[in-house]
Amino acid sequence: MRIEHIAIWVSDIERMRTFYEHYFAAKSGKKYVNSSKNFTSYFLSFEAGTRLELMHKPEIVSLDNAEKEHLGYIHFAISVGSKEKVDSLSEKLRKDGFTIAGEARTTGDGYYESVVLDPEGNRIEITI
Repeated sequence: MRIEHIAIWVSDIERMRTFYEHYFAAKSGKKYVNSSKNFTSYFLSFEAGTRLELMHKPEIVSLDNAEKEHLGYIHFAISVGSKEKVDSLSEKLRKDGFTIAGEARTTGDGYYESVVLDPEGNRIEITI
């Protein structure tokens, strides 16, 4: 078994699609629109085959403070292949104005990672 995809609700579906395409080399499928449910989505594919589904429905509300840790989904990790790539992508994201919520380091369980917040505050671990 493997995780086929993860889905997240987003406020600005186009901005989020562009973010994952630009920084994580995601490939976007065609935009799905269901007018009767006021719902749109994109499936973003990554090189290793896992997908991220970005979903938008205007009536879905955000958490009061999405950046604060909470029960339920808290992050997903994207492997970039090397410490150098973790460091360089983290610095590019910082330079471009994104929040680095966890500086690059080797964790107690052996991961080398940094943590960045996407444009809507979702945590992404950037790992080797």
